[in-house]
Amino acid sequence: VLLVVYMGYVGLGAGVLRALERPAEVRAAQHLLQQHWELLGNHTCLQGPALKRLIEGIIQAYKSGIILQGNTTSLGKWDFSGSFFFSISAITTIGYGNLSPSTAAGRIFCIVFALFGIPLNLLLLNEIGQLMLLGVQYCARCLEEAFHWKKKASLLIKTCALVTGLLLFLLLPPLLFSDKEGWSYEEGFYYSFITLSTIGFGDYVIGMNPDRTYPGWYKNVISLWILFGMAWLALVIKFCINFLE
Repeated sequence: VLLVVYMGYVGLGAGVLRALERPAEVRAAQHLLQQHWELLGNHTCLQGPALKRLIEGIIQAYKSGIILQGNTTSLGKWDFSGSFFFSISAITTIGYGNLSPSTAAGRIFCIVFALFGIPLNLLLLNEIGQLMLLGVQYCARCLEEAFHWKKKASLLIKTCALVTGLLLFLLLPPLLFSDKEGWSYEEGFYYSFITLSTIGFGDYVIGMNPDRTYPGWYKNVISLWILFGMAWLALVIKFCINFLE
């Protein structure tokens, strides 16, 4: 029965997403094809195969973190700050997919690094989650002793913890992303949830806009936000699992 419900839920998601996203995909494909033929028609010196190779080269360079800027290219995706953020996204299993090792040595190291890093990350998240839970229970006991509440104290503290977590990890961070990345609030909220839930589509990633200057603390603060936010969201998901069971 659970398998049938699971497949039905996934099928529902597939149907809704197809209805919402398929028309936009068709329009984007038609627009790209139109631009392709207009470019070849306006610049007759260009040849189709040569243009295709250039496009493929640009796509491959973009995957490696290199972006054309006039007559120069933007580097810096693999500096220490960028590498640190990639390491966080690897062992937290977010895996945005916008950046990946291009050398054989880098790929082998990434495998070994993730093999030991993922259990270490899970251990840390579990400890952070337990500390958060202990804090909630401690506050509930204090309220019970002070006001002689029993069920009300626990419910009140859990509600406060939920609201505080929503503010710190989902509702306020989009304001920072709007300022530093130029995203809308909806885009920032979408990025926050996709990141903390470790889905990590990679369509929105911080610190990747070559036209913007980011402060040195930015990615470090976001890394801490990811760790504590994942621990908080894991507790919320655990509550949802208990409710479903």
